[in-house]
Amino acid sequence: MTPQIKIPMSSPDLTDADRQAVIEVINTPNLSMGKFTPAFEKTFCDLTGAKHAIAVNSGTAGLHLCVRAAGIGAGDLVITTPFSFVASSNVLLFENAIPIFVDIDPKTGNINPELVADAARNIEKYLPRQLPFTNYQSSNKLKAILPVDVFGQPADMDAINAVAREHGLTVIEDSCEALGATYKGQPAGTLGEYGVFAFYPNKQITTGEGGLIITDDDKAADFMRALRNQGRAPGDTWLQHTHLGYNYRIDEMSAAMGYAQMQRLESLLSKREQVAAWYESRLSEIPGVEVLFIEPSTTRMSWFVYVIRFDKKINRDTAAKKLDARGVAVRPYFAPIHLQPYMVEKFGWRAGDFPVTEDLGARGLAIPFSGVMTEEQVEYVCQMIREVVNES
Repeated sequence: MTPQIKIPMSSPDLTDADRQAVIEVINTPNLSMGKFTPAFEKTFCDLTGAKHAIAVNSGTAGLHLCVRAAGIGAGDLVITTPFSFVASSNVLLFENAIPIFVDIDPKTGNINPELVADAARNIEKYLPRQLPFTNYQSSNKLKAILPVDVFGQPADMDAINAVAREHGLTVIEDSCEALGATYKGQPAGTLGEYGVFAFYPNKQITTGEGGLIITDDDKAADFMRALRNQGRAPGDTWLQHTHLGYNYRIDEMSAAMGYAQMQRLESLLSKREQVAAWYESRLSEIPGVEVLFIEPSTTRMSWFVYVIRFDKKINRDTAAKKLDARGVAVRPYFAPIHLQPYMVEKFGWRAGDFPVTEDLGARGLAIPFSGVMTEEQVEYVCQMIREVVNES
């Protein structure tokens, strides 16, 4: 029986101003590398205080350019988290680097800084059991830390940066889920050498597809701008290429939409905060359902998705099927990266290697969330969750 009510996982918050910005571009011959790309980039410098902003066509592209700028290459080691979207690890594999996974904080889902410190001191015990390089030696260099601001909450960056300073490591902050968040008053994305945001349709702002890097490093910024544009360095003509680069440019339609959305970022964030508050007030009353813990160091949470965790006695997958049957779109969040088939084949990771990641991956469920949700929709979702829990 088809449910009468259907509530989607997410919906973009678009206005006529956003649409008009795209139409303005379409009515010109400048569909790429026009005026909106630098205007969009400037909004991020203004927001974060960063010296440079480099817009690209995805968050993945942004992270990849940061990996290149950090000089990370074949056999190099990077400490990161297995509890994330796969892109944060894939960008290391693109350069034949080795992700060194450490487990996560059970309350926030962010990388555990104590384990980051231990891994930096005792890297050998954190190596994957199956290394893809037969010539691997312990002298292979630990180059960087790549923390992820999971679900819009910044990682414990003070502790992570302390480890980085002690061991001479670069920090690439994956803030693709955390635009607008602050950590001890500092904007997410500004807490490492490089920060990256992403603008998929379910993000705080959207450009359809797109991403952006911020940094204060002049040399790295010039290098990443060249790489996004097929490796053309300043002074190169259209058919000259100083570097091996990529077609990672953002297009003008996307940049125009992003520029328009950034004009009302505060409103977009506030609407998402309201929806999150509606959820928390209702879900906190349902036994067997746990909402996300917000650390005191998170001086502003930027809600990307709304993920609940079920008690271990409740089968998450069964609950998900029942909710879907009631018209509530849901999705497990996240599937552990180390157990993805290609990761198992390449590195030999197994179930049990990162128990906290695996536990949260087994119990977490993203429920419908966007800034355009109504309180009535939130009420319906929570009512259905209560019914499903009572049936368990």
